[in-house]
Amino acid sequence: MVFSYFLLSLSLDYIDWRMKNIRNFCIIAHIDHGKSTLADRLLEKTNTLNQREMQAQVLDDMDLEREKGITIKSHAIQMEYNARNGEKYTLNLIDTPGHVDFSYEVSRAIASCEGALLVVDATQGIQAQTISNLYLALGQDLEIIPVLNKIDCESAMIDEVKDQIIDLIGCKEEDILLASGKTGQGVEEVLEAIVERVPAPKGDPNAPLQALIFDSVFNPFRGVIAYFRVFNGTIHKGEHVKFFNAGSEYDADEIGVLKLKMVARDEIKAGDVGYICSGIKNSTDVKVGDTITSVANPALEAIAGFEDVKPMVFAGVYPVEADQYEDLRASLEKLKLNDASLTFEPESSLALGFGFRCGFLGLLHMEIIQERLYREFDMDVITTVPNVSYHITTTQGEELEVHNPSGLPEITKVAKIEEPYILAQIITKADFLGNVLKLCIDKRGVMKNQTFITQDRVEVNFEMPLSEIVFDFYDKLKSISKGYASFDYHRTGYQPSKLAKLDILLNGEAVDALSSLIYADHAYDFGRKMCEKLKELIPRQQFDIAIQAAIGAKIIARETVKAVRKDVTAKCYGGDISRKRKLLEKQKAGKKRMRQIGSVQVPQSAFLAVLKMD
Repeated sequence: MVFSYFLLSLSLDYIDWRMKNIRNFCIIAHIDHGKSTLADRLLEKTNTLNQREMQAQVLDDMDLEREKGITIKSHAIQMEYNARNGEKYTLNLIDTPGHVDFSYEVSRAIASCEGALLVVDATQGIQAQTISNLYLALGQDLEIIPVLNKIDCESAMIDEVKDQIIDLIGCKEEDILLASGKTGQGVEEVLEAIVERVPAPKGDPNAPLQALIFDSVFNPFRGVIAYFRVFNGTIHKGEHVKFFNAGSEYDADEIGVLKLKMVARDEIKAGDVGYICSGIKNSTDVKVGDTITSVANPALEAIAGFEDVKPMVFAGVYPVEADQYEDLRASLEKLKLNDASLTFEPESSLALGFGFRCGFLGLLHMEIIQERLYREFDMDVITTVPNVSYHITTTQGEELEVHNPSGLPEITKVAKIEEPYILAQIITKADFLGNVLKLCIDKRGVMKNQTFITQDRVEVNFEMPLSEIVFDFYDKLKSISKGYASFDYHRTGYQPSKLAKLDILLNGEAVDALSSLIYADHAYDFGRKMCEKLKELIPRQQFDIAIQAAIGAKIIARETVKAVRKDVTAKCYGGDISRKRKLLEKQKAGKKRMRQIGSVQVPQSAFLAVLKMD
């Protein structure tokens, strides 16, 4: 009895010692503040990679990530570090995407950690995503370690940016670490701060299994591989496990830890980070934020915070060649295995033929999918103007979600239209404040507050419709601020709006692909511009073409493409006028008949030019 008690206490001491020397942390920063480069130096200092394996941005393994200098997929890697106190620590770095489109993935990665390195560029100072990601981390009660990066640059404003960090998080000046991801200066101090300041994970290895999925990747040979952090319990190789919210059950064929490559283990205990291979072929069975539990001894509840990722921006994706439709479908299905947040459904357009209506997390996500289709599957596609989803309440009280103007019911049957709103957070230099305010107000924005971060840097918050920012807002913001303004946003819900469906009619027939849902007060100007543009681009036919913009039954703008006419009276030399009139009347009747049976083909170039119209 005494011996068994001694063994139990010994095993509990081992558990405490094992978890005492684990540190789970992430790096949060604005785009281009040196997050990936600093991660490279941490891997070098802990000898996780040798010189042969080392390359720039080693955790960004996609060509697109390297070219754009942003992290698109989050990654995780385990490091072993011998601290100055003589003890060996296991450091689990859970890298996070930097862009606002992937904020849900960032929130799940942050939920898997106990601490975060807040990296701020010494040459640029605090920017919008620095603040929004910091709030996510503070919401999960993480220990924040501020790191001032790029201190080796000649343009570094060390004292000024230190003051910004102190104002933002209320830390002491000595808490801020100075480092350079490029030269490796100060990296040793960053590792020591992680060991000293980040708390060890808590959890009971003997409790029912609770593991949070923070990312997943698709392997063509092994199916979907989920990355998880164990909060309670222990997961064993071969164990029958259940995905709590998805409801699917699988066997843990292989589990292990994440070094640069996956390293198999027989079990992974509370506090640690690992991966699971179960031969899952359907990406919808593995959702980021879901909880893994054991079927034999299940946990009573899932880890809080799970939500289905909902697309925010919708656009039509069409193949350039009509016979590539099936190839495009196969390409999108393969991409969805790698990126579960992509949604698509078939649709057709008079102008572009058959294609797909795709849902994206944001504009960057849309650009990345388009680029990946071209690079990985050699698919040249046309993408229509991005728009958002609207909530429609009909006069019968029925609620609909509409992603496309063609799905809108008749205007007489619509009781209320609601559109998604966002809270936009913009940080800019004080010199450009007037231009930024004008841009936001022109986009139907309502100012919520304005705060001076320093003497020449100001933060403004605007509530505005999402539909106003999905097209060209970011480009205009960068232009008027000479590249200095930084922008971040999050959704606040739906609000009633005065929207109108603008139809473009060619000879009385609506062209579905040119229809748009637009703010009613902007509809007249937009309709007139579209008619003028189409008049320039539609080729002349043997009959007059009437181009009209209409809201419901009301025509608000019109242009006419005149017919190509042949001089039928050329052969009449002299004689009575009635001979010429007879020929002209005959031609007029022919034109009328031709107009009744003829159809207007909108050339693809005209369609695309209208989409790009400001």
